[in-house]
Amino acid sequence: MTSVEVAPKAGVREWVALAVLCLPTMLAAVDINIMFLALPSVSADLGATGAQQLWIMDIYGFLITGFLVTMGTLGDRVGRRRVLLVGAAAFLASSLLAAYSTFTGMLIGARALMGIAGAAVTPSVLALIRTMFKDPKQLGAAMGIWGTSLVAGIVLGPVVGGLLLGSFWWGSIFLIGAPIMALLLILGPFLVPESRNPAAGRLDLVSVAISMAALLPLIYGLKEIGRTGWEVPPIASVLAGIVFLALFLRRQRQLEHPLLDLSLFSIKALSISALLALLAPLISGGVMLMVILYMQLVKGLSPLSVGTWMLAPSIALIMAGGVASGVVRKVRPAYVLAVGALVAAIGMGIISQVSTTSGLGLLMAGLIASSIGGGVIGILSATLIMTSAPEEKAGSAGSLSASLGEFGTALGVAPLLGLVGTVVYRLSIDVPSGITGGAADAARESIAGAAVTAAETPAPSGPALLSAAQEAFTSGLSIVATIAAVFFIGLAVLAITGLEQVLPQGEEPTAAEQPAPLVSADVSD
Repeated sequence: MTSVEVAPKAGVREWVALAVLCLPTMLAAVDINIMFLALPSVSADLGATGAQQLWIMDIYGFLITGFLVTMGTLGDRVGRRRVLLVGAAAFLASSLLAAYSTFTGMLIGARALMGIAGAAVTPSVLALIRTMFKDPKQLGAAMGIWGTSLVAGIVLGPVVGGLLLGSFWWGSIFLIGAPIMALLLILGPFLVPESRNPAAGRLDLVSVAISMAALLPLIYGLKEIGRTGWEVPPIASVLAGIVFLALFLRRQRQLEHPLLDLSLFSIKALSISALLALLAPLISGGVMLMVILYMQLVKGLSPLSVGTWMLAPSIALIMAGGVASGVVRKVRPAYVLAVGALVAAIGMGIISQVSTTSGLGLLMAGLIASSIGGGVIGILSATLIMTSAPEEKAGSAGSLSASLGEFGTALGVAPLLGLVGTVVYRLSIDVPSGITGGAADAARESIAGAAVTAAETPAPSGPALLSAAQEAFTSGLSIVATIAAVFFIGLAVLAITGLEQVLPQGEEPTAAEQPAPLVSADVSD
């Protein structure tokens, strides 16, 4: 009878190391959203123009996304702990530079360096978790804790920013990273083992350049389409990114040691999980943007009130991810993911029923349900990507997991569901006859334009326009949420049919189910 080797259990050192690794993960997520509240103070102090304000906001996210694949693969080659610690040191230095910036260009440059350094964090952390926790049950728990720290960072960004800005100057929002990265630099060498892929080969710098030429224009163009609509410059940027992406993929197939190992997609569990990781934020991204606009421009809430109302679904998302990570140790991930997708579909169905006169309770019920389902899919898909990938390719798998979430969100907000909502709004709005010319065009363009026009137009045309815009926008939200509900049902079917063979995270595979041996990673202290 063939026996299956039992994976070694992680000890106290590994769990303490996990806690240390979750801190920079949370910090990198916090810094994505923390600039929202600080931007007015920064602009007033440094005199940033409108274009400069956009770069201050977006450059961090652009470069994190652009460098994820490179940093993940670099960790596989030169050592994941080494890349993480170098990234931590760079993040610490660039945070100090940002905090004490004296002119706009200096702040934009510091934020750019923070983005590159932040890109070294997520794939390295995921790869190191994969290395430290070899027992399936413990790995599932560790990934659940990591996912919770990531979501908590996203949720806490505006909260932490508000508290700091209420007591200190705007540069204080960057100083919170100093003690966290310093702690990682001090404890990391003692707690975190080094690991790498001994057969990875040299880093292909041409692939790095092509990947930058693909990802940066692509993400920039998608974000600009979401912000300004289907104009020529962002469309050209997206098309350029697609061309370079095709060149990048072609080159990866030809290289013996590619920057992104496309053979990972031959692993069914990983490819299905990657599809879920891409599609879930794609579906929910457009809906969430419309929900926030609905709360502000239809229900008349202030940004602070919107943030307060959004705490409930955010907490639900965090809790759902944690619970799902525990349940999946006993239940096959396919069933847990399917239930999560169906709960999200129910939430979207509830959101589709909101009207201009309905209370916020109905909207919150839908948001909480969709957040619960989204939390389950987000954390479990990342877990399955990492557990399905060979250990020596953990860095590449980690960068893939993080990149898919960024792309999904950008696609959902910009050209897909966001476009549907815009089209419905423009077809539905009935501009009063008293409003003509450029004012009418602005009102038909977006609900934000209609709100500005209505405020500048006397009664009865102004209030009538605002009411018509609110009705049209709510119709768009209803249709987009309905489409999202149908897509989430599709994700449930995809999870069941594509991942049914994956065992619960707490079960060891039998001898017949054991995968073929792979080249093991070189792990040393």
